[in-house]
Amino acid sequence: MQDLLWFLLPVAAAFGWFAALRGKGRAGSCSDSILGSEYIKGLNYLLNEQQDKAIDVFIRMLEVNSDTVETHMALGNLFRKRGEVDSAIRIHQNLIARSTLSNEQRTDAVLELGQDYMKAGLFDRAEGLFRELIENNVHLSSVLPLLLDIYQQEKDWENAIAIAEQMGFVGDQSARSVIAQFYCELAENARAREDIEEACKLLKKASAYNPHCARARLIRGNIAMHKGEFQTALESFEQVAERDIELLPEILDDMQTCHTQLGTIDSMIDYLQRAITRYAGISPVLALAEIMSHQKGSESAADFIAGELGKRPSVRGLSRLIDLSLSRAEGTAHANLSILKNLTEQLLENKPVYKCHDCGFCGKALHWQCPGCKHWNTVKPIHGVEGE
Repeated sequence: MQDLLWFLLPVAAAFGWFAALRGKGRAGSCSDSILGSEYIKGLNYLLNEQQDKAIDVFIRMLEVNSDTVETHMALGNLFRKRGEVDSAIRIHQNLIARSTLSNEQRTDAVLELGQDYMKAGLFDRAEGLFRELIENNVHLSSVLPLLLDIYQQEKDWENAIAIAEQMGFVGDQSARSVIAQFYCELAENARAREDIEEACKLLKKASAYNPHCARARLIRGNIAMHKGEFQTALESFEQVAERDIELLPEILDDMQTCHTQLGTIDSMIDYLQRAITRYAGISPVLALAEIMSHQKGSESAADFIAGELGKRPSVRGLSRLIDLSLSRAEGTAHANLSILKNLTEQLLENKPVYKCHDCGFCGKALHWQCPGCKHWNTVKPIHGVEGE
């Protein structure tokens, strides 16, 4: 309610200016009297929180004086921002119905009504209005991002691609890098349908739009691994880390499976040793310790983790070190280690694993599009004692 009252201060000034302008040379005009009385009536309704009646009054005032179109537009916007979308829709619909509007005023009202529909979740109606504006080549800088947002929410990736191709940037991200993500979404859908040939075609398009798209390489690796093409899968997984080292934790288990199938576990060890020098997180350390545990025993693996924890403190690393030590401990030592193990589990319980670099959204699953800010490829593993 306070927002509306503050909004009405400049509105009152505007109406006063219009009345004074109209009154020059013809004092005591009947229309001025109507305008003033109607405005006061509308203000009283607002003060008494009778917003529907107030809207009726302002709509009648529009019929008296078309110069108040911008004021009504702003009032509708205020209702939308307050979440009172039905009121905003009502005001903007009535504006569009006025035959006295100029082309510019009408397109402005269509844009606002489209945003009302979008806020109300009526995407089909909003899409129709935005498409009308695009066909008329007006408000493109505002309409294209709004329409793209609709298609992303509806997961209509084909239409999203068509709209993004008309944009240089999506927010502050390159449109080409975002389009590559759309093609990856389509590839994932094709893969879910077991249409591997179509998925590969779509991944090729993703790489054409963004040769550095790590996600496209990750999907290629998963497809190759599923087909039993383990060497091809390994090459794709290594390219993932080359393009985005932050995705290293996502590929290590699959890489180890491929090396095990190929009988090249020594190559995996070499890869992990190199990765440890490039990546500050704990995941390659734990992967290498797992191999060492099988080859050299739990004591060697525990010593290795203990040495690395001095360089990269990690609760996950400590938890694994306790596991390896428990298998060799007895009596009081075993009991004490069990207590420590329980503490580390409580520290890690419900802790987020990923965080968006742009908006700070946190979660336990990797999202290619951040649920918070809607940016693409900004969610990465959390680093630090309780993370990587």
